[in-house]
Amino acid sequence: MAGAYERFRPGYPEELFDLVMTYAGRPVRTALEIGAGTGKATRLFARPGIAVTASEPDAAMLAELRKHVPADVRTVCAAFEDLPVGQQRYGLVYAAAALHWTKPEGRWERVADWLEPGGVIASFGGPAELADPELREAVQAARAPYLETDEFPSPDGTPPEQEMQWPGTELRKSPHFDDVRQVVIERRLRVSARDYVGHLSTISAYLTLPAADRGEVYERILRVLPGEVEMKADIIGHLARRC
Repeated sequence: MAGAYERFRPGYPEELFDLVMTYAGRPVRTALEIGAGTGKATRLFARPGIAVTASEPDAAMLAELRKHVPADVRTVCAAFEDLPVGQQRYGLVYAAAALHWTKPEGRWERVADWLEPGGVIASFGGPAELADPELREAVQAARAPYLETDEFPSPDGTPPEQEMQWPGTELRKSPHFDDVRQVVIERRLRVSARDYVGHLSTISAYLTLPAADRGEVYERILRVLPGEVEMKADIIGHLARRC
């Protein structure tokens, strides 16, 4: 899926980098990325003065990442749980739509071990959905025989109407972090219907369907969409500082 992730997943705006750096309140010289994928967020943070280590457990994703990031980005093929602790500390640990794949046991202790005192954890992502509510309903009806929902539930069961969402909820409870903040960057994207379906093809709810069913679902969705659609792709970010 590395090629599909690279083609259909949107990148991240400069505004996000500025937001994280402003929150940090001091120069960030080193950064560790969790679940880097094909490097959409890596490209945002890998710039002169910041030494980025991008970790990702999938070798194909890392191979795609290396095509798009500066040569001095260090890459590590490892899952979050397999990364060594106690060897190096960073000014920033960040994850783009990846922390929900990590195991909850010891999650924040590990992140704290990687951070310098006062260092920052930044997690950001968010669902990309059709902006038009009527089109959302049409797509929901089209996929219903195969898939009731394509939403990813909150890892800690936080209801969607609650103001503070995960992982901010867990960060607030952790003794390792303070100054927990939740921020939203509003974003709208116009894409072709086929590219929208391409984006759906990178979402776990569709990937877990049998291959034959996936193809049928994609065709059913395409039949109810116009040639071009608008996606609501707000970025929800959580920031916290190591005590």
